[in-house]
Amino acid sequence: MELSKADKKAAREIIEKGLQNEFANGLNKFQTILNNWKENKIDNREAYQTLYRSVKNYDKHIARRYDNMKGSTYLLIIAGQLIDEAITVDDLNALSEEAQQHVLKIAEITTM
Repeated sequence: MELSKADKKAAREIIEKGLQNEFANGLNKFQTILNNWKENKIDNREAYQTLYRSVKNYDKHIARRYDNMKGSTYLLIIAGQLIDEAITVDDLNALSEEAQQHVLKIAEITTM
């Protein structure tokens, strides 16, 4: 589907909101690991290794989704964010009806 200029602008804003939410989710996950370490639930080595693996894996997720982002992938990215609950259906309101339906269809097919 070819997006209009207005849809592309709205899509970039939605993607940025979702990306910020994904960063926050990752940071919360990392904070949990650090809290367990501070509470002596895990030793230094285990905490370091767990944190390192967690950051590395989360970074791969972010890179796969957002690297080489272009207009033709905006709706796929938004559908992924919707599936991962980084954004809500209400966030799609800035898009045209056709673009919204396209995202919802992608998200529905992906979750089947």
